[in-house]
Order: sequence, then structure tokens, then C-alpha cells
Amino acid sequence: MNSFFRGLLVLSLAAFVGECLELFINVVLARELGDEAFGMYMAILPTMLFVVVLANMELPVSISKLIAEQEPNYHWSVLIHALKLATVCAATVMLLAVWILPMLPVFDDYHTGIQWLMILLVPVISFSAVVKGYLIGAQKTGMIAIANVLKRTCQLLGLLFVFSFFSWESDTAIFMALLALKLSELLVLTYLVTVFIINMRRIKKAKSSTMPWAEARKKLLAVSVPTTGLRVFHSATFAIKPFLITWALGNAGMIESIASLEYGKLAGIAFTIGFFPAFIAHALLIVLIPIVADSYEKKDFRTLHHYLKLSILVTIVYGAPVILAFYAFSDTITNLFFEESTASAYLTILVPYFLFHYFAIPLQAYLIGIGLVRDAFIHSLYSTIISFILMLYLGSLPSLQMDGIILGMNMGAVLLTLMHYVTICEKLGLNVMLGRKNGALLHNETYRLHRVTIALYD
Repeated sequence: MNSFFRGLLVLSLAAFVGECLELFINVVLARELGDEAFGMYMAILPTMLFVVVLANMELPVSISKLIAEQEPNYHWSVLIHALKLATVCAATVMLLAVWILPMLPVFDDYHTGIQWLMILLVPVISFSAVVKGYLIGAQKTGMIAIANVLKRTCQLLGLLFVFSFFSWESDTAIFMALLALKLSELLVLTYLVTVFIINMRRIKKAKSSTMPWAEARKKLLAVSVPTTGLRVFHSATFAIKPFLITWALGNAGMIESIASLEYGKLAGIAFTIGFFPAFIAHALLIVLIPIVADSYEKKDFRTLHHYLKLSILVTIVYGAPVILAFYAFSDTITNLFFEESTASAYLTILVPYFLFHYFAIPLQAYLIGIGLVRDAFIHSLYSTIISFILMLYLGSLPSLQMDGIILGMNMGAVLLTLMHYVTICEKLGLNVMLGRKNGALLHNETYRLHRVTIALYD
């Protein structure tokens, strides 16, 4: 338990520092690029993030799960197979990028070097993913925290250097801003490789066992493919949502320019504030995946039950005060970071959305750890479809408009979290009040008796 809280604290602090650095980075970019160029920078980021998702292939998740499930003598073999898979993924994505990126009209107004930056970013992301996966699986959270802070720090210092000593045209300035991002990723990879080599020397000194390539590939892809699909699905729905919202508001009689303005308040202000505390939830996800995977592999249901209750308790401890603050002091909080805005009303109505989002992230870690990634994808699909239907219907009502949009989003978040929760309880033999079912207790005790019998026989 001590390692759980230590890892959670370290990652949460690193994530908090990272979020603060990200804020400074955006301030520097907005100041140095100007409104138009900064808008172009933000417009190209989704394309870069999509390339990153494909290059990453969610290998940190799949590798960390497999490392946690295996004995230390198999770690070297797992990492060799993971590096092979990362090489194949990187080569495939790079070839696709070389072929597809020049055909995309989104690059017509940008520096020609940006396409090559994205292509060269692919192997850096892929191989960083392997090392991160090992460190997460081995529960070396301190090194992950250092890497996360190092990335943002290097990016910020790079931007300050570039824009303090040089003056650029807008297209070149955007290229240099993205180059700073690329170099920060490269520096993080250098740090991770150094850490990796040090740890590999220790692993190779111990007796090593070999895992067949087919088995390792199957286990890695069983997690990577659906998890990547989930990320791509989320990216696609995030891209569709602005158009869906403005269309629904148009049906309610709102002028298109006003609808776009209201969506900007929702996404740019309310979401920015509401999702800020989620760095704790993401830290929980990283800490929980190896613990859950290891415990489920050993059929240690007592530990699984304990950490499920603990993760829910941690979420309540930080989530409840945050949500109460959003509800009671929405005007004050909004005005603290932004100029006076009606977005404070949206922040108040979005309280259920943010709270259930905080719960859904650690529950997703449980689904990944116990091998139910496909269920997580299906839950996201169902909840998104229902949420979009409600957003279209309620948002089109002249009496509701944006309130109807937010109610649809709230319902989607509640539904997603409840589906995650019920599925986990069913899999672990718990009722919805987190009490054990009789069958689960019998199964757990039978398994323990079986393990004791084997130990006595040995």
C-alpha cells in the first residue's frame, strides 16, 4: 500500500507541475506567435497528436500489463519482443505518413518541414513507449515522473530560447515551436534509454527465461489494438463534437457565430478548469494497471477488492471538494483564470460530467488490468452514441440550447462510469455496494487452498 500511495503522490506532483508548465508554454506561444499563427499552431496539433497515437500504439499500457504479469526472469525476453513490435509499428506508421501527409490539404499553409517533423517524431514516440511501459510495469514511477516534467521543461526552455534571440515569419515560427516539441521528446528518449540500459544490466545479470515471440505478440496486441482503437475513437468523437453542438444549437434557433462562441466558452474555459484536477485520476491509472494486472494474474481477489475500494476512496477525497468548489464558486474560479465570462454557468452544470470522469479513469485502469479492454471500448461506444443522441435532441430545444447539450454530456459520463463499474464488480464477484458475493468468496478461498496444497507438495 505504501508503494501505491508513494507512486500516486509522485506521479500526481509531476502531473501538476506538468500542467503548470503546459500553461506557461501556451502563454509563451500565444504571446510570441500572435493570434493568427497561434490559431494555426493549435489547428495542426490534432493531426500531430493523431500521428503520436498511432506511433505510440498504447504500448506503455500493454507492456506494463505484461511486465506486471510475468516473473522478473521473463522481463528481458518481453522487452526484446516489445522492441521488435515497436520497430514494426514505427516503420509502418512512417511509411503511411510519408504517403498520406503530403496529400492532406491541412498542410498547404504550413512550413514544408512540419511534415518531416511529424514523420521523424514517430520512432522517437515508439521507442519511448517501450521504455515507459517497462518502467510502469516495474512500478518505477519516479523515473516516469522525471520524464514527464523533463519533457515540458525542455519544451518551455526551447521556446524561450528560440523566441528570445530570433525573429521569424509566422510559418517558420510555427515550425520552430513544433521543433521545440520534437527536441523535448528526443531529450526525454535519451533520458529513458539511459535509465533503460542501467536497468537492463541488472536484469541480464539474473537468470533469464524466454517467452515465445507468438505468445508475447498476441498478449501485447490483445491490449494495444483495442486501447489504440479507443484512443482513436475518442479523438474522432472529440473532432466531431464541435460540429454536432453548433448544428444542434442552430436547430434551436441560435446564430452560427453565437453557437461557435458558446462552444468556445464550453471547451476553452469550462473544460480547461474542470479537467485540470484529472491529473490525479491519470496518476491513479498509471499506478493501478501493473498492480491490477499482477493481482489478477495471481487470482488475488482480496487485493483487487482492496485497491478498487481504495481508488474509489481516493477519487472521492479529492473529487468531492473540487466539485463542491466548482458548484459553489464557479464565478470566482472562472474569473481567476479568465476574464469575466458566462462560462461559469456551464462549469456549474457540468459538475456531474467532471465528477464521473474522475471516477471513470481509474475504473478504466481496472478494465485494462483484468483484460477487459474490449469492454471498455464497447462502453465508450454505447455511452457516446447515447450522449450524442441526447445532445442533438435536447440541444435542439429552444428552451434548453446549451443546457441541453450539457445534460446530454452529463448522461454520457454517468452511463460510461456505471457500465465500467458494474462490469468490474461482476468480473471480481462483487455486488454494487462492493460486498462479496457468496460464490466469489468460495472461489477465492478454494483458490487459496489450491495454492497452499501446491506449496506443501513442492
